[in-house]
Amino acid sequence: MKIAVIGDGGWGTTLGVHLAKKGNEVTIWGPFPEYIALLNQTHVNSKFLPGIDIPETVIFGADLIQMVSDSEVVIVAVPSHYVRSVVSQLKDIDCTKQLFITVSKGIENDTLKRMSEIVSEEVSPLRLAALSGPSHAEEVARGIPTSVTIASKNEDDARGAQELFNSNTFRVYTNTDIVGVELGGALKNVVAIAAGISDGLGFGDNAKAALMTRGIAEMMRLGVALGGQAKTFSGLSGIGDLITTCMSRHSRNRAFGEMIGKGMSVDEALNTTEMVVEGYRTTKSVQQICTSSGVEMPISQQVYNVLYEKKKPLKAVEELMMRNLKAEH
Repeated sequence: MKIAVIGDGGWGTTLGVHLAKKGNEVTIWGPFPEYIALLNQTHVNSKFLPGIDIPETVIFGADLIQMVSDSEVVIVAVPSHYVRSVVSQLKDIDCTKQLFITVSKGIENDTLKRMSEIVSEEVSPLRLAALSGPSHAEEVARGIPTSVTIASKNEDDARGAQELFNSNTFRVYTNTDIVGVELGGALKNVVAIAAGISDGLGFGDNAKAALMTRGIAEMMRLGVALGGQAKTFSGLSGIGDLITTCMSRHSRNRAFGEMIGKGMSVDEALNTTEMVVEGYRTTKSVQQICTSSGVEMPISQQVYNVLYEKKKPLKAVEELMMRNLKAEH
């Protein structure tokens, strides 16, 4: 198939390489022509996916409209806060035949829209899906066994995307709950920042296990309130992705939280990497949702307080531990 990947970061490049190795015709779009030219010359994405050879059949380009017009499948892989500005460039072309698959994980600030909702508003595709799950690009690119979920309200599109991505190292399950799948991928980043703060403070496994367990309860509570299904959060795009992001050395969100826990300022921690820490902006969106909906998310609330209100992490932990007592379920 002809596939256009919007986004030359680590995840977009990884998925492009994966699909090219399966015999598909892949082009990857990036916003900076000079870097695109370098990628076509070296076939190594040294900035976002170092050490991985990119097949010469993968073409990098800067003409977004032409790439999408020529494609059958469009994968949206830019950071979540850039999705709207990038896909809005496609407003004047007919995108009703392509299957759009969002793989970015986040909730837009202020509008509080999920990624598929943004694509629907800006492009109006008839076919839409979302891929999510515990899938660090560094591991997928090296062929380490990985399992993810592809969600679409249209079961035929979900199955088609499943077959497109599935391989002997990349197992894909289907789901019709696109709301829950996208929310799981976004909300787990907030909890991962909390887990990183715990690491930075020198806490142990007990504290992290508690954060993850109560974190998934928060994610499920909000997800159901926003129209997702509770069972989705017990799957790969919920607890599965949460485990990976809270535990892994590859996790930018966990590492960001760890730096905060060790006393670094938010700006200093953000400036340590060219990678996007999705959970930072998502934390603000979650705060906005909770304020308007009344859904209680104490861990996420304290992450917001630390990142945006400059609360000391130890004070946030104390307030979490001393909340009113209650039954677990």
